[in-house]
Amino acid sequence: MGHDPVTSSRGGRKRKRVAVITGTRAEYGLLRSTIEAIDAHPRLELQLVVTGMHLLRKFGHTIDDIVADGWRIAARVPMQTGRDNSTDQATGLGHGIAGIAEFLEKAKTDIVVVLGDRIEAMAGALAAVTTGRVLAHIHGGDVALGDFDESLRHAITKLAHVHLTATRESMRRVLRLGESREHVHCVGAPGLDRLRTLLAEAGPRRRSHAALVVQHAYGRSAAVEEKVASMILRAVAEADLKRLIVYPNSDRGHRGVLRAIDRHVKTHPSDDVRVFRSLPRDDYLRTLLDVDVLIGNSSSGIIEAPFLGTTTVNVGQRQAWRQVGGPTVVQAAESLGAIRAALHSAPRKRPRRGGRSVYGDGTAGKRIADILARLRLSPKLLRKQITY
Repeated sequence: MGHDPVTSSRGGRKRKRVAVITGTRAEYGLLRSTIEAIDAHPRLELQLVVTGMHLLRKFGHTIDDIVADGWRIAARVPMQTGRDNSTDQATGLGHGIAGIAEFLEKAKTDIVVVLGDRIEAMAGALAAVTTGRVLAHIHGGDVALGDFDESLRHAITKLAHVHLTATRESMRRVLRLGESREHVHCVGAPGLDRLRTLLAEAGPRRRSHAALVVQHAYGRSAAVEEKVASMILRAVAEADLKRLIVYPNSDRGHRGVLRAIDRHVKTHPSDDVRVFRSLPRDDYLRTLLDVDVLIGNSSSGIIEAPFLGTTTVNVGQRQAWRQVGGPTVVQAAESLGAIRAALHSAPRKRPRRGGRSVYGDGTAGKRIADILARLRLSPKLLRKQITY
């Protein structure tokens, strides 16, 4: 590896230094249980690297949430500027690779953990492999259309040395990409880890007459994204539901979603509309637990909402082909009529809270920490070879 794991003060054992890369509010929420499990493990030392959207005030400056949670931030690496263009993404990726690589060298990191398919994860992945670190990838093997997410996700899989998949189907897909069976583990989706506790704290479900609206751009023109977001907001208003609207991510076209939100707020000035640049993970999950429906194209509507027993109206193709976590998801095309029809049919679903899920049982974070602690760091692990 070029360096030895740090000697711990806990009983004199050697601990592996593990850098967890987080670049967005949503992915930080998914990583929370993993961060906690790594930090608590006697054979691991946590290094938290914060980058991407977390550092942008336009999207809520969510690094403040991480600080409020009490985490020591090992490095802050600026990437994007928040401008809505492809050049910002490309230059941001370059900044991320350079900044994260510099930190990994200075901190003598052993293992780098990334989740998902965004450019922040790709920056962490490339920084890891080009500086000789072991790369562990969470949620590899998933399928969802997104923007160029699909390409990034599978590219990170081919870079990664350790794979921590959310479902058995995703695990099989990673193996078909030629990855070594020894280092592919099905751990479940870490996004479920907090949900059992929240369900235990929740009272009986009551109608809230409210919808949580989370509509992300995914690489199309701002005009197209504005039109779709406007139809969603109009349909929810026509259904006489309160709107709890969360800002989109920073992907190309996001300014169109923001224009639609701004216009909706101006034309519906009432307590029925609330807008959040961001929500801390627990606040978001409690909101998801309380509303009648989640509408938009967030992965939380596919993975977390079914487990919480909240109905989802999934609009458009952003989540196309992602495994659905339960029978409470209603698909809708990007037309006003289809969205209206889906909202009308959604209440007929009879969701059950805390049921079985293809995404596991809510213990992924601990499993991930245990796998990393047992991992044997060696030159052989770093020498990847396709298995067919």
